[in-house]
Amino acid sequence: MSEEQLAPEIVEDLKQRALSQPLVEHIYTADPSAHVFDGKIYIYPSHDIEAGIPFNDNGDHFGMTDYHVISLDSPQSLAVDNGVALDVKDVPWASRQMWAPDAAHKNGQYYLYFPAKRDNGLFQIGVAISHSPRGPFKAEPEAIPDSYSIDPAVFEDDDGQYYMYYGGIWGGQLQHYRNNQYSVEYDEPTGNSPALCPIVARLDSDMTSFAETPRHLQILDEDGEPLLAQDHDRRFFEASWMHKHNGKYYFSYSTGNTHYICYAIGDNPYGPFTYAGRILNPVIGWTTHHSICEYHGQWYLFYHDSVLSKGITHLRSIKMTPLTHNDDGSIETITPYRSE
Repeated sequence: MSEEQLAPEIVEDLKQRALSQPLVEHIYTADPSAHVFDGKIYIYPSHDIEAGIPFNDNGDHFGMTDYHVISLDSPQSLAVDNGVALDVKDVPWASRQMWAPDAAHKNGQYYLYFPAKRDNGLFQIGVAISHSPRGPFKAEPEAIPDSYSIDPAVFEDDDGQYYMYYGGIWGGQLQHYRNNQYSVEYDEPTGNSPALCPIVARLDSDMTSFAETPRHLQILDEDGEPLLAQDHDRRFFEASWMHKHNGKYYFSYSTGNTHYICYAIGDNPYGPFTYAGRILNPVIGWTTHHSICEYHGQWYLFYHDSVLSKGITHLRSIKMTPLTHNDDGSIETITPYRSE
């Protein structure tokens, strides 16, 4: 990993070869969670800043403090920054690091789900509420009970039930949990041990709590066996997302240190999910994080890279590009930069 900037000629070449350009350039944005609300596309990203914190594997240099909501009237429209939707100073239980959020809509209310660290240094997931998809959002006084780790993604199924998928290893702290209990004695599995998997829980009707005990979601290989901890090209790292296509559930995620967005397919929201391939090849910058959204029959991948900041890992820019499901249910792999 490196925080050295790319040479100007390399940056210009990457810009020319990129499949898409940043949706906004006046601020740095990352981890885009996209939804269609009221006929428009609303994107709920992280807001990257230069926090002046040294680079490390735990992501302390990702020192974000607030959220902006980005909207588009259509995929061809100019993106609009709707201003600060929520600031860490207005979250009673949170102290720092407002990482990747998501949003949901129910009965005229909009819910912003976000991870942040408490004063004790542990991540939890909070929720803030608004009457508008643009915000501003008012945070609940406490984090969601029994929540932990990072990267909440909320999926609304056809029957009106909502499910939250969350978790991330390394800086996301998931490796320190077993059976929803934290201990510094727990660590990331290695070798032929089953890989850690994300957590799923159905939301209660109030949308601010879990209706059940959170459980692990299983990702299996082609032989029906759990992916292994040593399989860094396929195992879960962070950035959960769920979408549904032709009756199948598609769970997608980042592999972290190998920089792929992968996906697995299942028959219900809890899985198990069978690994099916890669959605996105590596972008410039260490992290990769995405969402998938349909608009008027066309699917889109929302993602980020660090070209605008000349390769600075914690200064990223959100992008979007069309995504294709093949007739056999597979997803065409996207390479974010065209060949030479």
